[in-house]
Amino acid sequence: MSKKTLVILAHPDLAGSQINAAWRARLEEAATSVVIRNIYELYPDWNIDVAAEQALLESHERIFLQFPLYWYSTPPLLKKWLDDVLAYGWAYGPGGNLLAHKEIGLVVSTGSPEAAYRADGRLGHTLAELLRPLEQTARFVGARYLPVFALQGANHIIPAEQLRRNANDYVEHIAAPHDKPR
Repeated sequence: MSKKTLVILAHPDLAGSQINAAWRARLEEAATSVVIRNIYELYPDWNIDVAAEQALLESHERIFLQFPLYWYSTPPLLKKWLDDVLAYGWAYGPGGNLLAHKEIGLVVSTGSPEAAYRADGRLGHTLAELLRPLEQTARFVGARYLPVFALQGANHIIPAEQLRRNANDYVEHIAAPHDKPR
């Protein structure tokens, strides 16, 4: 039995994206039962419906945050979404255990190529190191952190065949059981 899955998509310019747009289109084509929430489309005024978002999180066992890496972090609306939705008394603190035992994963695109994300690379840090605050957020709310799915090098043209294969891999990643604890 597959787990109910929610994808929180946070791309400020999805129409101009080659990777995140391809991932979304492929997931929609796959006719999966995954719910995709494009928060930049839903909240252009940045007024997040916290109760609606929390209800969706409560009703899904797996949550993926899909976004392009922005200045080594999330796009700003996703940061606001996390700040607003993962509220004290709901996600953490007294009575705040509604994400405990859920699975949270990251789906990330980067502008720089993979070689830049190494200790000896141009950026001096691995992608995992840069994503550590989000890993810690998942752990802090009692969720199991899933392996990161990433495609790097969005600042370069990605050949159509490579992008197609990667989009297929993305759909498989979303559906995969990820049974090994991290």
